[in-house]
Amino acid sequence: MYTEDDFFQISALQHYVYCPRQCALIHVEDVWHDNVYTVRGDILHEKVDTDTYESRGTIKTVRGLKIHSFRLGISGRCDVVEVLNGQARMPVQRGALIRPVEFKSGEPKEDISDKVQLCAQALCLEEMMNTSVTHGAFFYAKIRRRVQVEIDEELRKQTKEIIASVRELITNRRTPAAEYSAKCRNCSLEPICLPKAMSDRKLKSYLKILYLS
Repeated sequence: MYTEDDFFQISALQHYVYCPRQCALIHVEDVWHDNVYTVRGDILHEKVDTDTYESRGTIKTVRGLKIHSFRLGISGRCDVVEVLNGQARMPVQRGALIRPVEFKSGEPKEDISDKVQLCAQALCLEEMMNTSVTHGAFFYAKIRRRVQVEIDEELRKQTKEIIASVRELITNRRTPAAEYSAKCRNCSLEPICLPKAMSDRKLKSYLKILYLS
């Protein structure tokens, strides 16, 4: 079990899957820089994270719910939590049938970064509400479509492994070396990270050592 002083943000998991160096720059070195993608995301979440709830038929919708897990040492905020079948009053009652929903400005990703973030939210909700979360969902603004995700055992295992990796990175305050790849072009930290220059410098140092030996 962890204390609140040990918590790190769920968003670190998504950053880690995308790039461990990006995760370290943000969550170890406190570096941040906006680009068009982060600004779009911020605007979308401003509309969603309103700390309110509403009812439509048998579904109650809670927005901006703060969540945490003492077992995993993580915390964050859900864009939306849907309480199904009208089972719960507000605040959300323990044992309710619930589903986390994340809003994304882009489209579904090829990697598991979004799914890991959603699964971590589900794990927090299960611990807080003494319930079982079997599914979550994304709403992708770019394609204007909702995508359902099964919170299965494989995803839970992957998420817990990534949580452990992020904790090790943050605890050791270790920032991985830069390695340039195509995804660097879309990273908001590219002007600060300078992955191409850092990778070139690393290569030159290696060649120099090789030549001198």
